[in-house]
Amino acid sequence: MAQARAAAAMGRITRHLAARRPGAGLILDWFRAGWRREIEQRRLFPWLAVAFGGGILVYFLGTQGTPSLLAPLAAAALLAATTPFLVARPFGLALVLAAMAALLGFAAAAARVRWVDGPILARTTIGPLVGTIEGLDEREQGARLIIRVESFGTLGAQVRPVRVRVSYRKANTLKPGDRIAATARLLPPPEAARPGGYDFARDAFFREIGAVGSLVGKVALRPSAEPADWQVRLAAAVDAARNALTRRITDANGGQAGAVAAALVTGKRGLISPETNDILRAAGIYHVVSISGLHMVLAAGVVFWLVRALLAVVPFAALHWPIKKIAAAVAMVGVTAYCVFSGWDIAAERSLIMTLVMLGAILVDRPALSMRNLAIAALIALAREPDGLLGPSFQMSFGAVAGLIACAPLIAGRALQRDGAGPLPRIFALVTTAVIGTLATTLVAQIATAPFATYHFQTVQPFGLVGNALTLPLVSLAVMPSAVLGILAYPFALDQPVWWAMGLAVRGMLAISTWIAGFGHAVVVVPAFGTGALGLLAVALIVLTLPASSLRWLGLIPAAIGLACAAAPDRYDIYIDREGAGAAIRERNGRLATLGRPLPFVLAQWLKADGDDRRVQDIAGYQGSRCDGLGCTLTTPDGRVLALITDKRALGEDCARATILITRQSAPAGCAAPIVVDRDFLGSHGATAIRFTCDGPTLVTAKHPGDVVPWRATPSPPPSDQTGPRPQPSPPSATALPAIPERTDDPLDPAGEQPNGEILQ
Repeated sequence: MAQARAAAAMGRITRHLAARRPGAGLILDWFRAGWRREIEQRRLFPWLAVAFGGGILVYFLGTQGTPSLLAPLAAAALLAATTPFLVARPFGLALVLAAMAALLGFAAAAARVRWVDGPILARTTIGPLVGTIEGLDEREQGARLIIRVESFGTLGAQVRPVRVRVSYRKANTLKPGDRIAATARLLPPPEAARPGGYDFARDAFFREIGAVGSLVGKVALRPSAEPADWQVRLAAAVDAARNALTRRITDANGGQAGAVAAALVTGKRGLISPETNDILRAAGIYHVVSISGLHMVLAAGVVFWLVRALLAVVPFAALHWPIKKIAAAVAMVGVTAYCVFSGWDIAAERSLIMTLVMLGAILVDRPALSMRNLAIAALIALAREPDGLLGPSFQMSFGAVAGLIACAPLIAGRALQRDGAGPLPRIFALVTTAVIGTLATTLVAQIATAPFATYHFQTVQPFGLVGNALTLPLVSLAVMPSAVLGILAYPFALDQPVWWAMGLAVRGMLAISTWIAGFGHAVVVVPAFGTGALGLLAVALIVLTLPASSLRWLGLIPAAIGLACAAAPDRYDIYIDREGAGAAIRERNGRLATLGRPLPFVLAQWLKADGDDRRVQDIAGYQGSRCDGLGCTLTTPDGRVLALITDKRALGEDCARATILITRQSAPAGCAAPIVVDRDFLGSHGATAIRFTCDGPTLVTAKHPGDVVPWRATPSPPPSDQTGPRPQPSPPSATALPAIPERTDDPLDPAGEQPNGEILQ
């Protein structure tokens, strides 16, 4: 009845509009037929997940301050009260349900922020730190630790971070669960290195990390007077078990094959060298070493197949028990345990939710792979962690699955089946179908994830299709089954031969990746494009994949506009470091050159955003710049004078002659330079970029003074003797610790962060 009423209402609207505009009749008929098909196929439900995500976006992109949590819940309740009156109006009911989902998404984001809200260190400080190690990731040199803080200097509980992430070069004797005392050098989580770039401070906030830095000097173990919280002890025990298994796998194989094999099982990637990471990225298979959807599906599939095969050989079980459902239930338990053991990473958690929904569909006799199940998984994942919507992991994983579900009828390979043929033709057809299916699946996943990967990482791997086609069979048929068998044999200490055999397959995978990485242009760096282009491409992906009718072709409109915007990015002429320590300026040849001493990580981000594939060490200083002990000056190609000041004694002279003045100092109030980017400006605006236009220079900044976001601490600069007004002193609890310069070149310092480009499955 509801479907009939919806069709009748749509027919009345169509006839009315067609009577007024006869030329629009064909378009309206096409739209009406598509709408009817969507209702018949029950494809309106996935749009609730889209509306839920829209509410989350409104919260993170549109709110200032801390909105009320009660307001969206009350509004959703009022809308829910109107639904009984809209049963006869399905179109209106659909709009109301979508609005309710958006309000609930807004409320979920607000609740998440309140749940993780904690103190953020205001400025760089050194002091004695006491806390418990919750997690420890071994690296090629030293380790990176997550510490739950008990005390830090004289900071009170209201301003002391709950967790900090630090590096330490001599962590061989430390393990998760240890209570330690050490001197720590901590700084606020770093913000974006460029306008529109990755903001580590936001991710750190949602991980409840209030500071990053390193341990200085000797670390002492301190016995605890009382047992730690059970959650801390559980997290430490799981992490210690992961580290033990990581060492066992690396010892069985050695070298980078052992490091990659361990990462495939435990998710610990710290022992993989930068060179190996680059090789895997160039081959387009870095997602293999990140515990994500591929691992969850393969682990669940191996357990499902083993349990079902074992039960099938028992005649009574095969005849009287629902062995498929039993296998699905056991696989759900097994994949959950695997996710917990692998560290319960955000990407792994989302993949687990998706896998559990698919296996749960088997228990209730529903299709495992469907848009409805994907929407349910997205709703659960977003309700659990709404902030994940802003990151590449969620976008790429759900985008890939949506594309695969939408294209499943095209890549099923049924046309190659040879029923009734001889064994050789059937084997040939089976192998051909598997190869074509792998290639088609990889191609669809790469196309669906390309907008997000390009936006976040500014890189494209043209040979990723070849890399995935050659390595995924090894991963599916050898690596992951060996991982499951090795974990089962590990408690009996019979796992070493399994890890050795797994290492052989990993060596083959690395050999293939090295071969592909040697191709010319294996990694293509493209200029960064804006959020508008990304939004259009995301809308296009949604419209092209969710509908079951020809309405999906409406997605070609935002796709064409989004591609046009992404293909014509506006590149900046000057990038300025968020600390004012250096800059990158475009020379006459159109390429960037440096001025001052920007951090290598920051310079790498600028180069990628500019579409420049040069290495950081290959970037020279700006030709024609003049530098001395007080700073540097240069003349830009259009005749502007730019000054980078490192000593306050140069402020007077350069304020009078410079067009653009950059300094870590505080410029005097009467500075005559038209554009002044000093310590006060950078403190309130962050990383800055300048674009020269016909109307003059345009400044774009990573943040704005009026923005109020929970992951940014209120600045508390130390006292200064520089020219100009002095900043207000910090509260006694914060200034009790000596301040140090915010700049660091320590390669183990975790300040330099970027998102991981691994989540492709």
